[in-house]
Amino acid sequence: MKCAHNFQRWWVIAGLLVGLLSGPALGQHTPADPMPALPPLREIALDSIQVAPQTVDISGWLLLDKDIEEELSGAVHNLYDFKFNKADKQFRSLRRRYPQHPMAYFLLSLSTWWKMMPNNVADNRYDKVFLAYTDTAITKAAALYKADEHNYEACFFLAGAYGMQARLHAERHDWRKATVASRRALNFLQKSQEANGLSSEFLFGQGLFNYYSVWIGAEYTWLRPILFFFPKGSRERGLAQLREVSQTAFYTGTEAKFFLVNILSSARENQAEAAFELTRQLNADFPDNSYFELEYAKLCFRQGRLKETEQACRSVLQKYGVGQVGYEAYIGRAAAYMLGYLMEQRYHDPAKAKDYYQRCVVYSEQAGMTKRGYYIFAETRLARLAVNERDAPTARRYYSAVLEQSDSGEAEYKEARTWLRTHPQ
Repeated sequence: MKCAHNFQRWWVIAGLLVGLLSGPALGQHTPADPMPALPPLREIALDSIQVAPQTVDISGWLLLDKDIEEELSGAVHNLYDFKFNKADKQFRSLRRRYPQHPMAYFLLSLSTWWKMMPNNVADNRYDKVFLAYTDTAITKAAALYKADEHNYEACFFLAGAYGMQARLHAERHDWRKATVASRRALNFLQKSQEANGLSSEFLFGQGLFNYYSVWIGAEYTWLRPILFFFPKGSRERGLAQLREVSQTAFYTGTEAKFFLVNILSSARENQAEAAFELTRQLNADFPDNSYFELEYAKLCFRQGRLKETEQACRSVLQKYGVGQVGYEAYIGRAAAYMLGYLMEQRYHDPAKAKDYYQRCVVYSEQAGMTKRGYYIFAETRLARLAVNERDAPTARRYYSAVLEQSDSGEAEYKEARTWLRTHPQ
């Protein structure tokens, strides 16, 4: 099942990665429907082709309009700082003045996407609104492209909107729609690369694809025959493009930074310090973005920056406690677990540690995340604390929960099974 799941996920990954301005990594779900059979894509290359700006008519391109950029600077900042009402108000104002242009609809779809992020995109309350905005962005951009096939701004929005739709359809296990949207996104991504010399905004999707297509081939060798029909990527070029976007692009710069955090902190790149600096910058720039704040806390935790970890986790839980936008149970569970660990290991206060671990368990249950991760870790820690206190009934309760919820191959499962076998009732 796991192998089949990975096959389906990575078949649609091409379109998902080129979903300009898309969010963090895919959730891990079991697909409900098989992947449809499709003819292979024709082989194309995603090189850094550039056109001379004077050869392209950019009149009417809002993406390159500096006045529009200045006007929307506050709105884009508000979007990433989870001030969605303020951001959407400005995006709707743009829509009223440019009703036939895709930009406002695309930005509204991006805002809607980030509203899903605090629950790892598992929250489907926004699906219809999100798809309505992306559909309209596609319709408006398609009309511009039909009028002028050299309208690379239209290609940018078509690639982005189709990519984001592919991402959502994959999350919802609609593999047919995900695949169709993926291939359309890739088609327009190829066309938009001809405008690389006009703006670094056009490099974002290409940077993602260049980097991840190589990584997928390296990590999943059995997918190489399929990847043969996709564009040839370049890890170095992908990283360089994402770094350029992160430093120079207005609309896609923040997304590039966030993807770079995930890339640089991975075992593949092993550049934890560089990832930490980017995360610290994101958290400083957008202190009310729960995702950025939690990622900052996690990297602090991994690097042993315990004081910063504690401050960030307490901030997350305080905002969650008052119901601040974006601070959901999914976010709270990780912060509670890290604070529990600090109480246990740094402050040697088992009572406070148990309190935070129990919060983690409750938040995980509220978020529907009881099959892996922090829920399993917290239950195991609680069981160990009970063992240390010679409270066998409590230890048995927690270890039984671990045995029921965890995978048989996990260390926590084996620990729980061993203890329960050696301590029968």
